[in-house]
Amino acid sequence: MIHTSGLTRTFTLGNGASLTAVDRLSIDVAPGEVFGFLGPNGAGKTTTIRMLTCLIAPTSGTAVVNGLTVGRDNTAIRRSVGILTETPGMYDRLSAAANLEFFARLYGVDDTASQVEKYLRMFGLWERRQDEVGGFSKGMRQKLALARALLHEPKLVFLDEPTAGLDPEAAHLVREFITEIQGQGRTVFLCTHNLDEAERLCSHVAVFKSRLLVVDTPTNLRQHLFGRQVVFHLRAMLPDLAAAIGALPYVDSAEAIDNKLVVRLPDPDLRNPDILRTLVAAGADVQFVGELRHSLEDVYLQLIRDT
Repeated sequence: MIHTSGLTRTFTLGNGASLTAVDRLSIDVAPGEVFGFLGPNGAGKTTTIRMLTCLIAPTSGTAVVNGLTVGRDNTAIRRSVGILTETPGMYDRLSAAANLEFFARLYGVDDTASQVEKYLRMFGLWERRQDEVGGFSKGMRQKLALARALLHEPKLVFLDEPTAGLDPEAAHLVREFITEIQGQGRTVFLCTHNLDEAERLCSHVAVFKSRLLVVDTPTNLRQHLFGRQVVFHLRAMLPDLAAAIGALPYVDSAEAIDNKLVVRLPDPDLRNPDILRTLVAAGADVQFVGELRHSLEDVYLQLIRDT
């Protein structure tokens, strides 16, 4: 669905200096996946979306979107994708229905009335269809903007902070909808600061800060950065216990924290019984065992701090 190679965008500032917002980005996004694009404010995420949707031109590098080449097939790309910007502009003096009808005509939608009704009902806005958008809440405007992005049934949808500023109920609806459209075989390119949201929705995530830091599945990123860590809760910590467990050939490290022994190893499912037997043989009373699970937020913060 998306392939970029060395995609770069440099801006010239007012003082003549240059700023590279996106630096040699090379990624591949497979059809039918939710791809998370994560990074701090000012990292270049929105600039990337603007290049991929042909709103601005790359300075260098190449990009292919839906089999079409950025810079050559710009009009076709714009027609083939849906986009929700972080601050979607709507015509405040027009009704919700009139807004969608206008954009449906721009996209060349065949059955405008049917598509407008479909998406207004889907997002719970049908009863407000004749109301001016200027009186809508942030959540209602966001849902209307999502409807606008999907009117022409694009196979690829770009969502830039789709749940920003929404109340929990509206945010939940948007997340459910992302899952639903993925189930329909559509591809979603998702920029978000909500890392819990990205962890739940995305099959792959890229962490980005003007250049690509890493791209992988959330599970692989957690294991790569932190490994797997098992916590053995003991009645009391015995002297030299951590050193003894750490010396086992299949253990990467072992650390005593109060009455807990935190053991890092690549295959806990296989090795936990051996460690338990070693602890019991050493005289330790094991109360229970659990695995320390790092979140995608832990991974993200670690990567951003290291750059």
